[in-house]
Amino acid sequence: MLQLRDGQAPATAIHRADYQAPSWWIDTVDLTFDLDPAKTRVLNKMRVRRNPDVAAQPLRLDGDELNLARVLVNGAGTSFKMDGDQLVLENLPEGGEPVELEIFTTCAPIKNTKLMGLYVSEDTFFTQCEAEGFRRITYFLDRPDVMAMYTVTLRASKAQYPVLLSNGNLVESGELEDGRHFARWVDPHKKPSYLFALVAGKLVAREQQIRSRAGNEHLLQVFVRPGDLEKTEHAMHSLMHAIAWDEARFGLSLDLDRFMIVATSDFNMGAMENKGLNIFNTKYVLASQATATDVDYANIESVVGHEYFHNWTGNRVTCRDWFQLSLKEGLTVFRDQEFSMDMAGTPSARAVKRIDDVRVLRTVQFPEDAGPMAHPVRPDSYIEINNFYTVTIYEKGAEVVRMQHNLVGREGFARGMKLYFERHDGQAVTCDDFSQAIADANPGSPLAGNLQQFRRWYSQAGTPHLKAAGQYDADARTYTLTLTQSCAPTAGQSEKLPFVIPVQMGLLTAGGREIALQLEGEDAGQAAHSRMLVVTEPEQRFVFTNVPEAPVPSLLRAFSAPVVLEHDFSDADLLTLLANDTDPFNQWEASQRLGLRIALNALNSAAASADTSSTEGQFGTDLLPPAFVQAMRSVLGDDRLDPAFKDLVLTLPSESYIAEQLAEVDPQRVHAVREAMQLQLASALQPEWEAAWEAHRDTGAYQPDHVSAGRRALAGRALSMLCLNAARTGDTVWPGKAYQRCKDAGNMTDRMAALAALIHSASPLAEQALKRFHSMFQHDALVLDKWFALQGGACDRGGNVLPAVKALMKHPDFQLKNPNRARSLIFSYCSNPGAFHRADAAGYVFWSDRVIEIDGFNPQVAARLARVLDRWKKLAEPYRTAAREAIARVAAKPDLSNDVREVVTRALAD
Repeated sequence: MLQLRDGQAPATAIHRADYQAPSWWIDTVDLTFDLDPAKTRVLNKMRVRRNPDVAAQPLRLDGDELNLARVLVNGAGTSFKMDGDQLVLENLPEGGEPVELEIFTTCAPIKNTKLMGLYVSEDTFFTQCEAEGFRRITYFLDRPDVMAMYTVTLRASKAQYPVLLSNGNLVESGELEDGRHFARWVDPHKKPSYLFALVAGKLVAREQQIRSRAGNEHLLQVFVRPGDLEKTEHAMHSLMHAIAWDEARFGLSLDLDRFMIVATSDFNMGAMENKGLNIFNTKYVLASQATATDVDYANIESVVGHEYFHNWTGNRVTCRDWFQLSLKEGLTVFRDQEFSMDMAGTPSARAVKRIDDVRVLRTVQFPEDAGPMAHPVRPDSYIEINNFYTVTIYEKGAEVVRMQHNLVGREGFARGMKLYFERHDGQAVTCDDFSQAIADANPGSPLAGNLQQFRRWYSQAGTPHLKAAGQYDADARTYTLTLTQSCAPTAGQSEKLPFVIPVQMGLLTAGGREIALQLEGEDAGQAAHSRMLVVTEPEQRFVFTNVPEAPVPSLLRAFSAPVVLEHDFSDADLLTLLANDTDPFNQWEASQRLGLRIALNALNSAAASADTSSTEGQFGTDLLPPAFVQAMRSVLGDDRLDPAFKDLVLTLPSESYIAEQLAEVDPQRVHAVREAMQLQLASALQPEWEAAWEAHRDTGAYQPDHVSAGRRALAGRALSMLCLNAARTGDTVWPGKAYQRCKDAGNMTDRMAALAALIHSASPLAEQALKRFHSMFQHDALVLDKWFALQGGACDRGGNVLPAVKALMKHPDFQLKNPNRARSLIFSYCSNPGAFHRADAAGYVFWSDRVIEIDGFNPQVAARLARVLDRWKKLAEPYRTAAREAIARVAAKPDLSNDVREVVTRALAD
């Protein structure tokens, strides 16, 4: 059990197996808010009724930091009691008739630093209710399976809060006495309390009228603070594209007269899908070519799409309980990934998006699967639900949905989605309900035939390993592929049963020609160059016939399942795949495997020095074999390849990804070997980098399209490598060009790339460029976030980053209580392995101080920072002992929030 703050009762784990339907339903909710920052009055009138399918129980309503003034039942006073934070009503009328319940409370939004419930940011009211924030607004059955119809009346000073917004459709507004006004909103759809929202403040809106494919008129609005309106065009276009895409791809139409997006800079999350009133972090709304990078533009398109797609996958059909969180999040991430790929247009651009998504999965989610916070896509228990908004729920959950898509095909998946909504529209359901609908709509599919086994992806934690071994019989002209699956134990799950693993694959000759795939017993007419194998057993053999020579297997094309593929590819095999594979993902994967192999060989070499003071002195400058360098030279000079794809192939595996492949990690050695590889690549390809810079540095008038963005990405990569080599040779030309680019760039992508090149190469011009950048953008909060993040994530040479971070925390523009600003500097530093993992443990001490400090006012942000040391047990000494001491220091604080205590307790567990 964990101790709550402020003398509350100890908290116990909540288990999925203990789920019970609510004993009461809430049919209608009529809320009236008199908005005041110091004392907001909330009148909550509800119609409640007993659930006839559950034994009679008192009505227990959740609350948190509320001041209760009045409780009426059917218009009369009633007895009640408080049980911790719950309001308990024991003497409600018997029978099945509805009960009219009235609760009057007050709260202090201005003091709400947790940014959950109703809070004030820059003189504007906002709400954030997912997962359990509505109980900080009024007493309620704050659980997702209680869905009600809402009417909301907002009253406030018209001068201070001229815009009053809530869910649904505006049905009435007008003037009140004393300079006040009101607005009444009605949501025509049932929703759980976590989807409630209100906004009130001085805002302006970009508006757009659209006509849907269904022939209905809709008003789209994007609300921002005055002065930011010109930065909302891309967000509006992204919303319009998302609406059109969902209608075209899945037949899902917008179901409200209007759809609103509101941006705020004080927000714990990226965005929130409240029904018809999405509240966004400004980071995912505001963009102009002068202030936003290509990555920002892409993220805005993705997040706007994600939150809009929740209108159906999350809002119209929601979660029965929070254990089913991936029902909405995994499915909607899959949908936003598909949306972004479809918007990308070309096959190459689609592949780049897929590779980006897999990089996140493998560098963040796979380590989570192997760490103390490992949990299934559908968790079995939690202490604090906010800790389970994780990459496992989101990104791995999306991969589980993608496998279902792979197993039934694109059209079959669309049929499954249609059946899912026919069955469950307006309901709170489970992950099993979703998979059942997909399978039932495709009765002859591999999913339907293996549905119960497939559901292990939802119930078993950990990342499966898929070992592949091939044997060629020249006389029989057959190739036998043996696939063996296993999954390591995780907390609470010592044994893992076999998964259903779809493996998209092909075979190539040594010269790179594709081989027709004909399984033993099949007709030659069934042969194709790519096909999907379905692995369901611990070990399975697949025999291919009419194979003309020993092939090079191309396995797990497009990353068809979230597994670790083990295969003893030779360097020649990987070079063949890199040069010839028709699957772009596996081309990129071949380059990553080659780079990873080189790094691991260097790290495992007995000749490697223990001295980490010098990158060149420790590993030299000739780690990369000539064949690898030549392969990278060929990629860089191949005009047939998309520039964005080249940029990905030429990016070496990250330090964190390399570290995850090691049983014991010395972060400084990992940093040193990757730096040595980077430096050699910069030096060996100097002429090619120069040519790439000249060919791609000018993209004309700024457009955030994928082709132009790819050109800018490759130009930025080239400039970074040229500055890195210049630092080695003492050349001043390229740093000078980078500095000029910082001054004169016509867009933020090019400007940031140039500034990063100076910082990461430790150029003497970096400090001057940083000062100039700050003077240009000191009044733009999102750009300043980039400025702080670049410095927190700088390449560490001589332990200089931590002192710089500490100094930046005293900068007048640094605000610890703003989540974006805290993430930009502190999270960037703590996620910077070469700078954070110091032999003197100063980085860990800094981390523990910040976790404790932030936990005092925003437990959600603190808990996310606490996750940085999840993998401390993999560290070599002296890092491991020092990291454990830092975690124990945090755990020793008696008044930690549940959010942080759950993380550090699990990290310290044996």
